[in-house]
Amino acid sequence: MHILDKSTSFAERVRAVVAQIPKGETMTYQQVATKAGNANAARAVGTVMSKNFDPNIPCHRVVRSDGTPGGYNRGGSTRKAALLQAEHSHT
Repeated sequence: MHILDKSTSFAERVRAVVAQIPKGETMTYQQVATKAGNANAARAVGTVMSKNFDPNIPCHRVVRSDGTPGGYNRGGSTRKAALLQAEHSHT
């Protein structure tokens, strides 16, 4: 599947974009939305990520535009920040 293939749902495109974020790196919700084909859908990216339970989709690598972690459905923003810090120190 090509990320910008409009035959796939926005949620599928978002998950495909996020799955490609390398360990130790992050993207903002806005960047993910833009890459998934809808620059105005940053909040929708947050909704998609809040429903993600696939361990192959590193949703903790998606952060707010101001650099703060944002929400995380597997332990809150403190856990998300800890995961990001751990990845960053091992890259």
